[in-house]
Amino acid sequence: MIIAQISDTHIALDTPDADRRLQDFAATIADINALDPASDVIVHTGDIVHNGRSDEYAQARAVLSDARAPVHVMVGNKDHRVNLRAAFSDAAYLTTNSEFIDYAVEDFPVRLIMLDTLNPESNKGDFCPQRVKNLIEMTDAETAKPIVVFAHHPPFEVKVGPDPINFDPPDTMTALRKALQHSDRVIAVISGHVHRSTTGQVDTIPASVMPSIATTLRKGDYSVDMKTRPVYAIHRYDPKWGISSETRIVGMGS
Repeated sequence: MIIAQISDTHIALDTPDADRRLQDFAATIADINALDPASDVIVHTGDIVHNGRSDEYAQARAVLSDARAPVHVMVGNKDHRVNLRAAFSDAAYLTTNSEFIDYAVEDFPVRLIMLDTLNPESNKGDFCPQRVKNLIEMTDAETAKPIVVFAHHPPFEVKVGPDPINFDPPDTMTALRKALQHSDRVIAVISGHVHRSTTGQVDTIPASVMPSIATTLRKGDYSVDMKTRPVYAIHRYDPKWGISSETRIVGMGS
Protein backbone atom coordinates (compact mmCIF):
# COMPACT_ATOMS: atom_id res chain seq x y z
CA MET A 1 0.00 0.00 0.00
CA ILE A 2 1.26 3.48 -0.91
CA ILE A 3 0.10 6.62 0.90
CA ALA A 4 1.00 10.03 -0.53
CA GLN A 5 0.95 12.66 2.21
CA ILE A 6 0.59 16.37 1.53
CA SER A 7 0.25 19.09 4.13
CA ASP A 8 0.13 22.81 4.80
CA THR A 9 -0.76 24.10 1.35
CA HIS A 10 -2.13 27.31 2.96
CA ILE A 11 -4.10 28.36 -0.10
CA ALA A 12 -4.87 32.09 0.10
CA LEU A 13 -6.21 34.73 -2.25
CA ASP A 14 -4.78 37.92 -0.79
CA THR A 15 -1.11 37.26 -0.08
CA PRO A 16 1.83 38.28 -2.31
CA ASP A 17 2.70 34.62 -2.84
CA ALA A 18 -0.89 33.41 -3.43
CA ASP A 19 -0.18 32.27 -7.00
CA ARG A 20 2.99 30.48 -5.91
CA ARG A 21 1.09 28.51 -3.27
CA LEU A 22 -1.40 27.36 -5.88
CA GLN A 23 1.40 26.44 -8.27
CA ASP A 24 3.19 24.43 -5.57
CA PHE A 25 -0.04 22.59 -4.77
CA ALA A 26 -0.87 21.82 -8.42
CA ALA A 27 2.69 20.67 -9.17
CA THR A 28 2.57 18.30 -6.19
CA ILE A 29 -0.70 16.71 -7.31
CA ALA A 30 0.73 16.30 -10.83
CA ASP A 31 3.83 14.62 -9.39
CA ILE A 32 1.71 12.23 -7.30
CA ASN A 33 -0.36 11.42 -10.39
CA ALA A 34 2.83 10.41 -12.19
CA LEU A 35 4.07 7.98 -9.52
CA ASP A 36 4.76 4.45 -10.74
CA PRO A 37 3.53 2.42 -8.99
CA ALA A 38 0.63 4.74 -8.28
CA SER A 39 -0.36 5.84 -4.81
CA ASP A 40 -3.42 4.14 -3.35
CA VAL A 41 -4.57 7.21 -1.45
CA ILE A 42 -3.65 10.85 -0.85
CA VAL A 43 -3.95 12.25 2.68
CA HIS A 44 -3.87 16.01 3.26
CA THR A 45 -2.89 16.53 6.89
CA GLY A 46 -4.38 19.98 7.27
CA ASP A 47 -3.96 23.70 6.80
CA ILE A 48 -5.49 23.23 3.40
CA VAL A 49 -6.21 26.96 3.28
CA HIS A 50 -4.83 29.92 5.18
CA ASN A 51 -7.89 31.81 6.43
CA GLY A 52 -10.60 29.16 6.48
CA ARG A 53 -12.59 30.98 3.78
CA SER A 54 -15.01 29.34 1.38
CA ASP A 55 -13.38 30.94 -1.67
CA GLU A 56 -9.99 29.57 -0.60
CA TYR A 57 -11.47 26.09 -0.26
CA ALA A 58 -12.97 26.40 -3.74
CA GLN A 59 -9.48 26.92 -5.17
CA ALA A 60 -8.03 24.06 -3.13
CA ARG A 61 -10.86 21.78 -4.18
CA ALA A 62 -10.22 22.61 -7.84
CA VAL A 63 -6.59 21.52 -7.52
CA LEU A 64 -7.51 18.32 -5.68
CA SER A 65 -10.07 17.46 -8.37
CA ASP A 66 -7.13 16.57 -10.64
CA ALA A 67 -5.90 13.86 -8.26
CA ARG A 68 -6.15 10.34 -9.65
CA ALA A 69 -6.06 8.63 -6.24
CA PRO A 70 -8.78 8.98 -3.60
CA VAL A 71 -8.21 12.06 -1.42
CA HIS A 72 -8.88 12.29 2.31
CA VAL A 73 -8.61 15.68 3.98
CA MET A 74 -8.11 16.71 7.58
CA VAL A 75 -8.49 19.88 9.55
CA GLY A 76 -5.46 21.98 10.57
CA ASN A 77 -5.19 25.04 12.78
CA LYS A 78 -5.83 27.39 9.84
CA ASP A 79 -8.86 25.45 8.64
CA HIS A 80 -12.52 26.10 9.44
CA ARG A 81 -14.60 23.01 10.18
CA VAL A 82 -17.89 24.28 8.74
CA ASN A 83 -16.36 25.68 5.54
CA LEU A 84 -14.19 22.60 5.03
CA ARG A 85 -17.21 20.31 5.34
CA ALA A 86 -19.14 22.49 2.90
CA ALA A 87 -16.29 22.45 0.36
CA PHE A 88 -16.04 18.65 0.52
CA SER A 89 -19.74 17.99 1.06
CA ASP A 90 -19.71 15.08 -1.40
CA ALA A 91 -17.10 13.23 0.67
CA ALA A 92 -19.01 10.61 2.63
CA TYR A 93 -16.28 10.40 5.26
CA LEU A 94 -16.89 14.02 6.36
CA THR A 95 -20.02 13.29 8.36
CA THR A 96 -21.81 16.15 10.08
CA ASN A 97 -22.94 14.18 13.13
CA SER A 98 -19.90 15.12 15.19
CA GLU A 99 -18.41 18.40 16.34
CA PHE A 100 -14.97 17.16 15.33
CA ILE A 101 -13.62 15.97 11.98
CA ASP A 102 -12.45 12.56 13.20
CA TYR A 103 -12.88 9.49 11.01
CA ALA A 104 -11.40 6.16 9.97
CA VAL A 105 -10.75 4.92 6.44
CA GLU A 106 -11.45 1.20 6.10
CA ASP A 107 -10.72 0.63 2.39
CA PHE A 108 -7.10 -0.55 2.59
CA PRO A 109 -4.88 -3.20 4.23
CA VAL A 110 -4.03 -0.53 6.81
CA ARG A 111 -6.72 1.40 8.68
CA LEU A 112 -6.17 5.14 8.42
CA ILE A 113 -7.41 7.16 11.40
CA MET A 114 -7.70 10.93 10.93
CA LEU A 115 -7.70 13.10 14.05
CA ASP A 116 -9.02 16.60 14.62
CA THR A 117 -6.51 18.55 16.75
CA LEU A 118 -7.92 21.99 15.93
CA ASN A 119 -8.20 24.62 18.65
CA PRO A 120 -10.12 27.55 17.08
CA GLU A 121 -8.60 29.92 19.65
CA SER A 122 -4.96 29.02 19.04
CA ASN A 123 -2.49 27.86 16.40
CA LYS A 124 -1.51 25.11 18.80
CA GLY A 125 -3.41 21.86 19.00
CA ASP A 126 -6.00 20.56 21.40
CA PHE A 127 -7.13 17.03 22.23
CA CYS A 128 -10.02 17.21 24.65
CA PRO A 129 -11.61 14.26 26.49
CA GLN A 130 -14.24 13.81 23.77
CA ARG A 131 -11.54 13.45 21.14
CA VAL A 132 -9.67 10.98 23.34
CA LYS A 133 -12.88 8.95 23.50
CA ASN A 134 -13.35 9.20 19.73
CA LEU A 135 -9.82 7.93 19.07
CA ILE A 136 -10.16 4.96 21.40
CA GLU A 137 -13.53 4.04 19.89
CA MET A 138 -12.14 4.24 16.36
CA THR A 139 -9.14 2.16 17.37
CA ASP A 140 -11.34 -0.53 18.91
CA ALA A 141 -13.89 -0.62 16.08
CA GLU A 142 -11.78 -3.11 14.09
CA THR A 143 -9.24 -5.46 15.64
CA ALA A 144 -7.37 -7.15 12.79
CA LYS A 145 -5.63 -4.50 10.69
CA PRO A 146 -2.61 -2.36 11.56
CA ILE A 147 -3.38 1.34 12.05
CA VAL A 148 -1.70 4.53 10.85
CA VAL A 149 -2.86 7.66 12.66
CA PHE A 150 -2.75 11.13 11.10
CA ALA A 151 -2.84 14.25 13.30
CA HIS A 152 -2.09 17.77 12.07
CA HIS A 153 -0.14 18.72 15.22
CA PRO A 154 2.79 16.39 15.99
CA PRO A 155 2.29 14.61 19.34
CA PHE A 156 5.94 14.73 20.33
CA GLU A 157 8.54 17.34 21.22
CA VAL A 158 9.83 18.98 18.03
CA LYS A 159 13.29 20.04 19.10
CA VAL A 160 14.30 21.48 15.72
CA GLY A 161 11.53 24.10 15.79
CA PRO A 162 11.13 27.31 17.78
CA ASP A 163 8.35 25.83 19.93
CA PRO A 164 8.94 22.20 20.97
CA ILE A 165 5.40 21.56 22.25
CA ASN A 166 2.63 22.16 19.72
CA PHE A 167 -0.34 21.63 22.05
CA ASP A 168 -1.86 24.08 24.51
CA PRO A 169 -2.21 23.18 27.29
CA PRO A 170 0.63 20.65 27.06
CA ASP A 171 -1.29 17.99 28.97
CA THR A 172 -3.62 17.58 26.00
CA MET A 173 -0.62 16.23 24.08
CA THR A 174 -0.03 13.81 26.94
CA ALA A 175 -3.67 12.67 26.65
CA LEU A 176 -3.25 12.12 22.91
CA ARG A 177 -0.02 10.18 23.39
CA LYS A 178 -1.67 7.94 25.96
CA ALA A 179 -4.66 7.28 23.68
CA LEU A 180 -2.34 6.43 20.78
CA GLN A 181 -0.78 3.73 22.95
CA HIS A 182 -4.18 2.20 23.73
CA SER A 183 -3.62 -0.39 20.99
CA ASP A 184 -0.43 -2.09 19.88
CA ARG A 185 -1.78 -2.09 16.31
CA VAL A 186 -0.84 1.59 15.79
CA ILE A 187 2.29 1.36 13.65
CA ALA A 188 2.88 5.04 12.83
CA VAL A 189 1.75 8.59 13.64
CA ILE A 190 2.05 11.10 10.80
CA SER A 191 1.70 14.90 11.03
CA GLY A 192 2.34 18.31 9.47
CA HIS A 193 2.03 21.78 11.04
CA VAL A 194 5.64 22.70 11.79
CA HIS A 195 6.56 23.22 8.10
CA ARG A 196 9.74 21.16 8.33
CA SER A 197 10.75 17.51 8.23
CA THR A 198 11.39 15.83 11.54
CA THR A 199 10.83 12.54 13.32
CA GLY A 200 10.03 11.46 16.83
CA GLN A 201 8.42 8.75 18.93
CA VAL A 202 5.21 8.16 20.82
CA ASP A 203 6.65 5.60 23.20
CA THR A 204 7.56 2.83 20.72
CA ILE A 205 5.43 4.19 17.85
CA PRO A 206 7.45 5.99 15.14
CA ALA A 207 6.21 9.50 14.37
CA SER A 208 7.04 11.74 11.42
CA VAL A 209 6.34 15.24 10.14
CA MET A 210 6.54 16.48 6.56
CA PRO A 211 7.28 20.09 5.53
CA SER A 212 4.75 22.48 4.05
CA ILE A 213 3.87 22.07 0.39
CA ALA A 214 3.89 25.90 0.20
CA THR A 215 7.58 26.51 -0.51
CA THR A 216 7.42 30.16 0.59
CA LEU A 217 6.39 29.00 4.07
CA ARG A 218 8.75 26.03 4.42
CA LYS A 219 11.18 25.95 7.33
CA GLY A 220 14.67 24.49 7.44
CA ASP A 221 17.64 24.49 5.08
CA TYR A 222 17.36 23.15 1.53
CA SER A 223 19.79 22.77 -1.33
CA VAL A 224 19.54 25.17 -4.25
CA ASP A 225 17.76 22.67 -6.48
CA MET A 226 15.13 22.09 -3.79
CA LYS A 227 14.34 25.67 -2.74
CA THR A 228 11.63 26.18 -5.34
CA ARG A 229 10.36 22.60 -5.41
CA PRO A 230 7.61 21.32 -3.11
CA VAL A 231 8.39 18.31 -0.98
CA TYR A 232 5.89 15.66 0.06
CA ALA A 233 6.01 12.27 1.77
CA ILE A 234 5.43 8.75 0.54
CA HIS A 235 4.56 6.14 3.17
CA ARG A 236 4.67 2.50 2.07
CA TYR A 237 3.19 -0.41 3.98
CA ASP A 238 4.25 -4.01 3.49
CA PRO A 239 2.70 -6.72 5.66
CA LYS A 240 6.11 -8.35 6.08
CA TRP A 241 8.29 -5.29 6.67
CA GLY A 242 5.84 -2.80 8.13
CA ILE A 243 5.81 0.89 7.20
CA SER A 244 8.59 2.96 5.66
CA SER A 245 8.65 6.61 4.63
CA GLU A 246 10.56 8.72 2.17
CA THR A 247 10.70 12.31 0.99
CA ARG A 248 9.67 13.03 -2.58
CA ILE A 249 10.94 16.18 -4.31
CA VAL A 250 8.48 17.41 -6.94
CA GLY A 251 9.88 17.30 -10.45
CA MET A 252 13.06 15.42 -9.59
CA GLY A 253 11.99 12.07 -11.05
CA SER A 254 12.32 8.66 -9.45
